[in-house]
Amino acid sequence: MIAETLNAVSQAVSYADVQLDRLVNLLDEEFNALKEQDLDAFEELLNEKNQILADLTQLTGVRQPEDADRLGPEWTPFRNRMMTCRDMHRRNEILILRKLDAIRGALESLNVNDPTSPVEVYDRLGQIKRLRRMRGYSEA
Repeated sequence: MIAETLNAVSQAVSYADVQLDRLVNLLDEEFNALKEQDLDAFEELLNEKNQILADLTQLTGVRQPEDADRLGPEWTPFRNRMMTCRDMHRRNEILILRKLDAIRGALESLNVNDPTSPVEVYDRLGQIKRLRRMRGYSEA
């Protein structure tokens, strides 16, 4: 009975390692898709990543970070690799946030709803030149 339990845990750890290999590769692919702004590929990878994470959650029973402490010592390499995956996920999140900030900045610079907002542009010499938007005929 004990041997069967140990064998089942060993198989679970082995399966988790295979899934983690897939997750690491997927997170790298996700980062590349984000860099290349390939949103279709990113979306496909996101679905696959969520499935892997769901499988690992079901396998380990870890739903919250505190749950990982209940795993036995045979899961220590798994926990360490999951922390690496967490860091890779954060790296991807930072890239997404930076891209969103750039998009917001571009949208704000195109804001035409506020006629008093200054616009900064570069002149021929590469110097920043502040312009005021033209006012409508009714304001003149």
